[in-house]
Amino acid sequence: MTKFARFALIAGLGAMTAACGSGGLLNRERPDEFAVQRQAPLVVPPDFNLVPPQPGAPRPAEGSAATQTLEALFGGPQPRSSVETSLLERAGSAEPGIRSAVGDPNTATVAKGSVTRDIIAAPEGDGATASAVIPG
Repeated sequence: MTKFARFALIAGLGAMTAACGSGGLLNRERPDEFAVQRQAPLVVPPDFNLVPPQPGAPRPAEGSAATQTLEALFGGPQPRSSVETSLLERAGSAEPGIRSAVGDPNTATVAKGSVTRDIIAAPEGDGATASAVIPG
């Protein structure tokens, strides 16, 4: 390699390396990313007729998490459809103590079989000694 070729190679590599930096031989003007868009002036929002809270009044955001979730998902109570209304009318009303009188002999139930009866009658435990048996 001649002396001129070596010098040209070293100068070219030096120029490429300098281009990677922020200053140096190949410094160029770059746009300011904050000057691209004009900033609108700050504006005082209009009065939204906000009133200060009354002492002792419940906070408007309070409520159970379930209530807030249902409100966010479904937007509160909705009117019943004609099908739902018809079904509820045909079902009739339940007695007030229906949950405590499930074992009442006058309560109509569907027989689910011996397995379901055994599961319901099983003693409650922590599950440490639980086992499953698959009949073969």
